[in-house]
Amino acid sequence: MSKRKNTFTRFIEDIVDDTKDFVDDILDRAKDLETDAKDAIKDVVDDDESDTVSSGSSLAELQSAIAHLTAQVNQLAQMQLAAATAPPADDRPVPHHGGQHR
Repeated sequence: MSKRKNTFTRFIEDIVDDTKDFVDDILDRAKDLETDAKDAIKDVVDDDESDTVSSGSSLAELQSAIAHLTAQVNQLAQMQLAAATAPPADDRPVPHHGGQHR
């Protein structure tokens, strides 16, 4: 191996080469960052779209459950109203009018 002479021109050449390598690395990392950001945004948008679809079916299920519960509450209210307006039942024991046993 021969030792290279250190001249001012070689010094500038090394600085330029190192700067080019540095800029290339920065550009590669920026491209990677841009690609990762695009993928992340795409994933978020895809998740939002799938959430919207599942939210639609969840909403339909909730509406169905609410309708069912409302029907049950109405039925119970009618039963309570009927019980409140019905004439009271005679709870007294009915006397037995038969022959007496001695």
